[in-house]
Amino acid sequence: MGKSSSASAAGSKKRKSKSGALTLGEVKTLGEELLSSRAHLNHAPTLLALLSPSAPLDLALEALISLQSFFVPLLPSIPSASADVAGVDADPELVFRSWLRKRFDELVAALVELALSPRSDEAIRDLALDALMDFVKSGKDGRFQSAIYHKFLHNLIHATDSIDPLLELLGPKYFKYADVCYFTYTSLDKIASSVGNKSTGSEKSGLHSGDDGSEDRSTIYDCSATYINKKLKSKFSKAWISFLKLPLPLDVYKEVLATIHQNVIPSIDFLTRSYDIGGVISVMALSGLFILMTQHGLEYPKFYDKLYALLTPAVFMAKHRGVFLQLLDACLKSSYLPAYLAAAFTKRLSRLTLSVPPAGAIIIIALIHNLLRRHPSINFLVHWENGANDSEPSNESSQRKKVGADPFNNEECDPTKSGAMRSSLWEIDTLRHHYSPAVSRFVASLKNDLTVRAKTTEMRITDFSSGSYATVFRDEVRRRIKQVPLAFYRTTPICLFQESDFPGWSFRDQLKNKSETSVEGNGISTVYTSDSSPAKKLRLET
Repeated sequence: MGKSSSASAAGSKKRKSKSGALTLGEVKTLGEELLSSRAHLNHAPTLLALLSPSAPLDLALEALISLQSFFVPLLPSIPSASADVAGVDADPELVFRSWLRKRFDELVAALVELALSPRSDEAIRDLALDALMDFVKSGKDGRFQSAIYHKFLHNLIHATDSIDPLLELLGPKYFKYADVCYFTYTSLDKIASSVGNKSTGSEKSGLHSGDDGSEDRSTIYDCSATYINKKLKSKFSKAWISFLKLPLPLDVYKEVLATIHQNVIPSIDFLTRSYDIGGVISVMALSGLFILMTQHGLEYPKFYDKLYALLTPAVFMAKHRGVFLQLLDACLKSSYLPAYLAAAFTKRLSRLTLSVPPAGAIIIIALIHNLLRRHPSINFLVHWENGANDSEPSNESSQRKKVGADPFNNEECDPTKSGAMRSSLWEIDTLRHHYSPAVSRFVASLKNDLTVRAKTTEMRITDFSSGSYATVFRDEVRRRIKQVPLAFYRTTPICLFQESDFPGWSFRDQLKNKSETSVEGNGISTVYTSDSSPAKKLRLET
């Protein structure tokens, strides 16, 4: 740039050396001079040096405002890559544009750092984000500067510090615009794909070389609303698919499965793979699969087999047990469910009552109640004793009719091989003597409800799905007891045991038949008498 710019830079250094640091007034003067003439271009590096989280806030804000005002009008003339300028015969305009490219790259890097750094003040973070987005939308001919935005998102995703403050700014202010959402999904798809392919080293996270990194927004705004929504959904799904292919940590895996059915289901393979994992991951994947099956016609042949295998005691103590049990009840609601499947699920639930907490037993009773009402063909399980079938030959029946024998195999994961159709719900009968009064009372209602079927309805699982030890205890404490049982005797007992309880034994009072006994000594006689009360000592003078 010429002698003027060199003199200006020298003057700037002189002012800085005298005071030791720039004042707010001096920063404003540098900004005004930069905007007034190319002769003061060397003020730009001085102002760029102030864009740091550690710089004084007032100076950084003033420098940022000046630099933003300087570069926005020049964006269309900034080349896509720094020109290779060599020799004294180089075009001065080419030299100027190359210089602009370098300074602009430095500005973008500084703005990204200010936006992401936890040491940045909220005011400078907000202004830095606005400046970045201003550059993004100010491309030539209305083009979206996707390279700048991609660099910003790349650093945002790979940030080591918390990005919650920045997301709170970015979401409400910019995600309401269709083009921002569109290019956000595009960048996230690229970043996730590069991470999944372990090729982040070859990814150009900064500005693209060879082009200006801009893309036409006309495909977003110059179309109908239906077309825009279709394009956004397509990009959104691609971004999700790329993300779901990543080796996610267990906590992220659970968080995704907990909410994916509420927002988007872009990948059936992800849900089916999750359902095959087992345990709590399968429980959480069940929700998404259920929506696909009921609302989108997905066919999943082994669905009920895997659902049957999920019924373990751990499910009734899991964090998401409420949602799972509601879905379980919904999945078993169809009247077209084969009898052997209904019997297998009923028996499996019945066996679980022996090992689950009281709140879990109450939920199981409600589930079994609904299953028996929906599928009358399996009501024989309630009254079938010892698994004996009267229609079988007597010799086979006598071999299988063993006291305590149950043909049901609880370890079998295939419901068709479980033997539930030859078993009975004897476990439910044991709940009549459960240690928890709430369970014993509730299981008694099961028999009554099935007896007067026309007067009862199915139970709402949502009313029981949030149960726990605390809720059972709270309900028992709140119960109003009409009559408190007391221990009392109509006649005062004279012995600890009754003779009828122990034949051949006598528990009579040895003093009962003795009316009077005298003991002489020192002129005093003690007389023992026997009546319904303990023996009394009478002192008599002789």
